[in-house]
Amino acid sequence: MTANIEDRIIIVRDQRAIIDRDLAILYGVTTKRLNEQVKRNLERFPEDFMFQLGYQEVTALRSQFATSKPDKGGRRYLPYVFTEHGAVMAANILNSKVAINSSILLVRTFIKMRMMLIENTDFKRRLQDLERKLAQGFSQYEHELQEIRFLIASLETPVEPRKKRIGF
Repeated sequence: MTANIEDRIIIVRDQRAIIDRDLAILYGVTTKRLNEQVKRNLERFPEDFMFQLGYQEVTALRSQFATSKPDKGGRRYLPYVFTEHGAVMAANILNSKVAINSSILLVRTFIKMRMMLIENTDFKRRLQDLERKLAQGFSQYEHELQEIRFLIASLETPVEPRKKRIGF
């Protein structure tokens, strides 16, 4: 189940979020019902909890996920996306067992993704430190390295064979 949730989390405006349609499926309600409850409780959803996608963002997502076009039975309104805190708040306003259990899974998934990001950031920093140390270590041998590069380049250039002269 967690892998399924991870697939539904997207990056929008430099934030990890989930689209209202996917959140509704996860919570076992229709998208219309979820959005109705959100609109009735808008004071619980500041901009950093939930925001509506722009037309260009929807177009970019549509090309990624191959969703239906509006004239072919798709959405008539721009979708909302919920950040981690907004998804938890949505579970609170829906107040069903399915929504509560799903929100726990969702929070755990967000935490897991955050931990992976921290681990990758640490790994990247360590790799950059190692590259810097290697670059500093090789700088004292720069003259020798240039000679080696020159020799390798001279070996790579093809040498034309000498033609033997026939006759006198």
